Amino acid sequence: MNKLNPETMPQADAVDERPELTPEQIEKARKAYLLRRFWISARGYWGYEGDRLAWPFTVGLLVFIAINVAFQYGINIWNRGLFDAIEQRNASTVYFLGAVFPPLVLGSVGIVTIQVYVRMLIQRRWRSWLTKALISRWLANGRYYQLNLIGGDHQNPEARISEDMRIATESPVDFVAGVIAAFVSASTFIVVLWTIGGALTLPLGGSSITIPGFLVVTAVLYAVITSGSIAFIGRKFVRVSEVKNQVEAEFRYTLTRVRENGESIALLGGEEEERNDLDRTFARVRQQWRLLAHQYMRTTLVSHGSMLIAPVVPVLLCAPKFLEGSMSLGQVMQAASAFTIVQGAFGWLVDNYPRLADWNACARRVASLMTSLDGLESAEQSDSLGRIRRGETAGDVMLSLNDVSVSLGDGTAVVKETQVEVGPGERVLVAGESGSGKSTLVRAIAGLWPWGEGSVELHAKKQMFMLPQRPYIPSGTLRRAVAYPQAADSWTMEEINAALEKVGLGHLSGAIEDEAPWDLTLSGGEKQRLAFARLLLNDPDIIVLDEATSALDEKTQDEIMEMMIEELPNATIVSVAHRAELEAFHSRKITLEKRKGGAMLVSDVDLTHYKSRRNVLKRLVKYSRKLP
Repeated sequence: MNKLNPETMPQADAVDERPELTPEQIEKARKAYLLRRFWISARGYWGYEGDRLAWPFTVGLLVFIAINVAFQYGINIWNRGLFDAIEQRNASTVYFLGAVFPPLVLGSVGIVTIQVYVRMLIQRRWRSWLTKALISRWLANGRYYQLNLIGGDHQNPEARISEDMRIATESPVDFVAGVIAAFVSASTFIVVLWTIGGALTLPLGGSSITIPGFLVVTAVLYAVITSGSIAFIGRKFVRVSEVKNQVEAEFRYTLTRVRENGESIALLGGEEEERNDLDRTFARVRQQWRLLAHQYMRTTLVSHGSMLIAPVVPVLLCAPKFLEGSMSLGQVMQAASAFTIVQGAFGWLVDNYPRLADWNACARRVASLMTSLDGLESAEQSDSLGRIRRGETAGDVMLSLNDVSVSLGDGTAVVKETQVEVGPGERVLVAGESGSGKSTLVRAIAGLWPWGEGSVELHAKKQMFMLPQRPYIPSGTLRRAVAYPQAADSWTMEEINAALEKVGLGHLSGAIEDEAPWDLTLSGGEKQRLAFARLLLNDPDIIVLDEATSALDEKTQDEIMEMMIEELPNATIVSVAHRAELEAFHSRKITLEKRKGGAMLVSDVDLTHYKSRRNVLKRLVKYSRKLP
C-alpha cells in the first residue's frame, strides 16, 4: 500500500523533485506551487459559483478609486492657484479658493470613506466565502480527524482557518486596490510633472545638456533606488514572517492544551514542567520576533528616509527655474505636490513590502492545509491507496465486516481480514489486549478510519450512534450538551430531564439552561452518563460503544448497561471494552489477538449460556448478602 502523505498524492505532485534540483530549488518550487494552489480556490469567489455581488462591489471599488484620483488632481490644481494668488497678492482669488477648499476636502474624504467601506466589504465577504468552503472540506468525511493521522504541513489547522485566512484574504484586496490607485495616480501626475517641469538645461563644460521631463526622470530614478533598496534589505522578510506565524500558532496550541487538560496537570502537579514547555515555545516566538524586528528596522530606515526626502527634492530641482522667473511659485508647489504623489505611487512596494511578506506566509499556510485536504479527497477516490469501502447490507443484517483490514497511513496493518456479521438485536462485545486494534476497528466501522481493505456495510434504513470513551461536551448550556449533536431545542425540557434522571444525573435538572464550562465541571463518569442520556434521546438502531463505561465503577456500569438494554431492547450493540463483567450484557463475544502483520479475529463465542450462569451467580451473591 502506498504511504498516505499529501506530498505523494496527485494534487500535491506539483513539485518535481528531480535529482538534479537542489534543496533550495525544490523549496522555491514548493512555495510557488502553494501560492498557485491558494489562488485556485480563492479566485472562485469571482467565479460562477462564487458570490453574486463580488463583481459589482469590485467594479464599484475601481470607480471610487478613479473618483478619488480626480479629487487629488483637483486639489493639486487648487494648490497651484492658491500659491500663484499669494505670490501675486491677489486677495479676491485667495478668498475664493479658500471657499472652494472645504467642498474639495469634504468630497475627497467622503469618497475615501466609501472606498474603505467597499474595500472592507469585499474583504469580509471574500473571507466568509472562502472560510466556509474550507471548513466544509475540513469537516467532510471526518477529514478534520484524519489530518491527525497523516504526514504533511497542516499543523494547527484552526490557526490557518482563522488568523492566516484573515490575512490571506484581506491583504490581496488592499494590494490590488493599492496598485490600481498607484497606477492611476502615477499616470495622472506624471503628465502634470512633464507639463509643468518641462526640460532642464544644465551647463556641462563649454556646452550644455538638456533633460526633457526632468521631474519625471527624477521621480522614476528615485523610486527605483528606494524600491530596489527595500527589496534587497528585506529579501528575508517572507521566510521570517512564515516561521513567525508557525511558532505563534504552536504557542497558542500549547496554551490551549494546558487549559483543556488543567485538571490532570493540577492533580499531577505538572505546573513546573508546563511552565518550562511554555518558556521553550515562547522563546522561539521571541526569537522570530527579534528577527522580524531587524527586518522592520531595515525597511523603516529606507521608507522613513524616503518620506522625509521626497517632498524636498522637487522644490530643489525647480528652484533654479523659479529664481530665473520661468516658473511661478504656484507651479513649484504644484510640481512638489505632484512629485510626492508620483513618488508615493512608485514607492508602493516600499510601504507595503512587510505586509506582502506576511501575506505570502499566510497564503502558503492556508494552501498547505488545502493541499492536505486535496490528498485526502484523492485517497477517497483512489483504488491504489487502499481504502475501506462503504456499502449497505442485504436482508435484515444490521452490520457486516467483509474481509476488513485496517491499516495506518503508511500502510502498516493494524487489523487483518476481519469477517463479522451482526444481526438485529445482537449485542456483540469486541475484546482483546491493549493495542490489538479494537478501537481502530470501531473507527473503521464509523467511517473515521478509512485506510485498509474490504468493506463495511450498514443497514440502509437504520441509524447508528457512537459513544466514545471521552465524550465531547460542547460549550454553552447543559441542555445543548445533552442534545448534542442535535440542536438544543430538538427535545422538550421534560424529555431531557427524564433522560438525565435515567442515567443518574437527575441532580443536574435544575441547571439545564445554565451556561457553564461543563467540560471542566463534570467528572469523567458524569460525562459518560451524559453520553448515555444522549443515546436515550436519539433512540438509534445500532449502538457502538468504545470503552463508554471505563470511567464508571462496576455497580454504576451495571446499572447503566441494564438501563440501556431495558430502554432500547431492540437495539443492536457493538461494544469495545476490557472489563470481563460486561460479558453479562452481551450475547456474543469476538476476540482480536495482536500478531505480527496485524491483529486477527481468533474467536467468536456465543455468550447466551455464560450469561445465564452469571445471572444465577449474581442472584446467589445478592441472596448471600442478606443472610445473617
